[in-house]
Amino acid sequence: MEPVRDRLIRVTFNADTHASIQWNFKPQQSEIYVVPGETALAFYKAKNPTDKPIIGISTYNVVPFEAGQYFNKIQCFCFEEQRLNPQEEVDMPVFFYIDPEFAEDPKMAKVDLITLSYTFFEAKEGQKLPLPGYR
Repeated sequence: MEPVRDRLIRVTFNADTHASIQWNFKPQQSEIYVVPGETALAFYKAKNPTDKPIIGISTYNVVPFEAGQYFNKIQCFCFEEQRLNPQEEVDMPVFFYIDPEFAEDPKMAKVDLITLSYTFFEAKEGQKLPLPGYR
């Protein structure tokens, strides 16, 4: 994979939570600059401010939609259940790259901004989970 050095893309990050989950969830950086063909690492932070364990699961989307086919996640927390214990806070990495073919697509010629957005939902709404160390 050969980086396309003359094509700089700003990637911004967004975080939302569905009404079903009481987590605090946010990106740790508002934006980074990447070139197609080069890997990048970003982080999100999630905290369970409640007094009960909560299992969350996230979905993501990429805007503009057409750029999504070039946005490749190598490692991500999406679509995997994440359990946070009471008051627990975790960093969630996203390791990604933009395919170098992005720079060759005429539809992407004027695209210099991509937004990666995650939304967390409660995975098992209403389910009672045991507190760690308690019976």
